[in-house]
Amino acid sequence: MSSVTALRCRNCGEEYEVKPVSICEECFGPLEVEYDIEAVKEKVNKKTIEKGPKSLWRYKDLLPVGNRIVDLNPGFTPLHKADNLAEELGLKALYIKNDSVNPTFSFKDRVVAVSVSKALDFGFDTIACASTGNLANSVAAHAAKGKLNCYIFIPADLNLGKILQTLAYEPNLISVEGNYDDVNRLCTEVAGYYNWAFVNINLRPYYSEGSKTLGYEVAEQLGWRTPDRAIIPVGSGSLLTKIWKGYNEFLELGLVDEVNTRITAAQSEGCSPIVTAYRSGSDIKPVKPNTIEKSLAIGNPADGYYALRVINKSGGGAMASSDQEIIDGIKLLAKTEGIFTETAGGVVVAALKKLVEQGEMDKDEETVIYITGNGLKTQEVLIDHLPTPAKISPDLKEFDKLLSSKIKKEAVPWQP
Repeated sequence: MSSVTALRCRNCGEEYEVKPVSICEECFGPLEVEYDIEAVKEKVNKKTIEKGPKSLWRYKDLLPVGNRIVDLNPGFTPLHKADNLAEELGLKALYIKNDSVNPTFSFKDRVVAVSVSKALDFGFDTIACASTGNLANSVAAHAAKGKLNCYIFIPADLNLGKILQTLAYEPNLISVEGNYDDVNRLCTEVAGYYNWAFVNINLRPYYSEGSKTLGYEVAEQLGWRTPDRAIIPVGSGSLLTKIWKGYNEFLELGLVDEVNTRITAAQSEGCSPIVTAYRSGSDIKPVKPNTIEKSLAIGNPADGYYALRVINKSGGGAMASSDQEIIDGIKLLAKTEGIFTETAGGVVVAALKKLVEQGEMDKDEETVIYITGNGLKTQEVLIDHLPTPAKISPDLKEFDKLLSSKIKKEAVPWQP
């Protein structure tokens, strides 16, 4: 059974029963899952983890779930040694945590696996979410697997690839005129009216715990140690804070000897409230998103304050990149490492490149960058930035002529 003991407010420390609630009644702060760490220590060690399934469920004793699991086998994704990209940027040791190979091709399968399984513990028969795309894909897939009713709310301008993937699972998909913050406000009202499990609203304390497995896995895959620097894409800020929590829970359990990781946030310039606050030394101010990067386009980040606190505490940093730099980042990762990422990954690669070029990180640092989604989800952003394939008739002489011209590669609007 789960080692969860309570929910506790991250602001005032008020304690609550383990129920589908996410906001403190005293100060309106966010609630977080509390565990009986001593009980966990009795059950968990390196050997028990290594004997576990090749998925995030190898860490089940550190997650807020019971025995009713909706399992699409997420997690334990590759930690890719990025020698080519490291050489391109002049870095000594660079790794890519490639979460684009999860069941629905993003890291959201981690948080959804935990929250939907918890929804079963609570007896819900309907799950729902507000989403910028990847979460919609994952919730719809897990609902199908778990034979649950499903309602998904998305911004009307979402990437087509993400909409099509979600529709394939046949949920109830509602497109809302407005940005993610508008969608989230609507869903908060719906969650208060209907007895549904909104994975990122009333189940948010359990949902967010799935992200810390990205910290666990990197530490395990590096040989039970944490990297010098981790560069993480940031929308709400939850992923960043939970990866940091994962590193430190391993420290508390004696599974790693120390945590000296510099946590670094990556955002788009068109929606960078956390980066702007860090670099200006100010409080986080909500913004209206204007960027090709839709999955991180959260202008009023729920966990922004906590993400900023982690960045400062760890001695990390933050970097925002332009739309063109994001596209260049996608292309750079593809041509050096053979990994095709969505725009959130382009944000991370662009941030890494700028940090190196601007001298804001040591080239000898062992660095992990988190790639959280697959490029097939956001193909349309590249249409005007890739070469058109050379076209010839089936004639050897014509190919020889083309080859002698070195097959020009000019970025023009792609035509089939």
